[in-house]
Amino acid sequence: MNFAPPTTGNTQSWLLLLHQLPPKPAYFRVRIWRRLQDLGAVAIKNSVYALPAGDETREDFEWLLREIVDGGGEACICEARMIDGLSDQDIRAQFDEARDADYGEIVVEARTLADGVRSVSALSDEARTEIAGRSRRLRKRLAEIAAIDFFGASGRQTAEGLVADIEGRLLPAAEGKAMASPARTNTDLRGKTWVTRRSVHVDRMACAWLIRQFIDPGARFKFVANQSYRPERDELRFDMFEAEFTHDGERCTFEVLLDRAGLDEPALRQIAEIVHDIDIKDGKFNRPEVPGIAQVIAGIAMANDDDEARLARSAGVFDDLLVYFRRKRRSAPRTMRKEPRS
Repeated sequence: MNFAPPTTGNTQSWLLLLHQLPPKPAYFRVRIWRRLQDLGAVAIKNSVYALPAGDETREDFEWLLREIVDGGGEACICEARMIDGLSDQDIRAQFDEARDADYGEIVVEARTLADGVRSVSALSDEARTEIAGRSRRLRKRLAEIAAIDFFGASGRQTAEGLVADIEGRLLPAAEGKAMASPARTNTDLRGKTWVTRRSVHVDRMACAWLIRQFIDPGARFKFVANQSYRPERDELRFDMFEAEFTHDGERCTFEVLLDRAGLDEPALRQIAEIVHDIDIKDGKFNRPEVPGIAQVIAGIAMANDDDEARLARSAGVFDDLLVYFRRKRRSAPRTMRKEPRS
């Protein structure tokens, strides 16, 4: 999936993050650098990083800005067009160069792995399991790179072909579906108008679904432009600056809302892990469903400018995930069920 960033005439709009970090602690500087790499940002000047302008990239920079300020640094975000000096083509070339380097690493590892599966029938069960695990990690890494490949770097095709070839020899298939029943709710959250930022994406889509399915079927939603919006009577904000429900440490808003509403169902926890991995982009839970669901959510956002339409379309995705995880859990042999790793 390629990103189609907004343009003005023949020029590209860019988001720039300008920041200054405290000299210590060193681990904080490393953490911010890694987060910038995870977001796919490129440095166009010392301490000035760029992303193509868009709702999701703006949100990514906003959360990073908050992290920088909370850590004692300074940062600001601006939207700009290049007039002189660096051209749009120069910056795009930097993005492509960075992604091609990422794809190149996958190509090297995939070719090494492919040498080990030339004769699949001769492999022991242990060897097959190890190679299948490495193949899944390659696919996950490829999806992470593709998510920040904003301009379609040329190296993707080779990497994709090599990984698909390995999967074609090794990966099994299998999936199913199901129906939902209500969980317990927090009555203090009923009868509210829920306020969030416009141009909802995965975390806000999932929160709205959770609210209507498990907290208040009659919940109303309000979409605002201003991050510093002050709630009126009987309004609750979510996934926005200083909201009643928003990111907490490493947890996305969906995870926070799940805990605060007292919803303990395992199927909801699995959905929360998917939402976390898509929204935070840290691969914490390593969910295999993430690449596919991320593309579906991105498609919904691209096809629908209206936020209520986005909520309606995405609700079906989360309904189906809930049904799938419930049925999967019921049908799994008791001896095969494993507790999540701490």
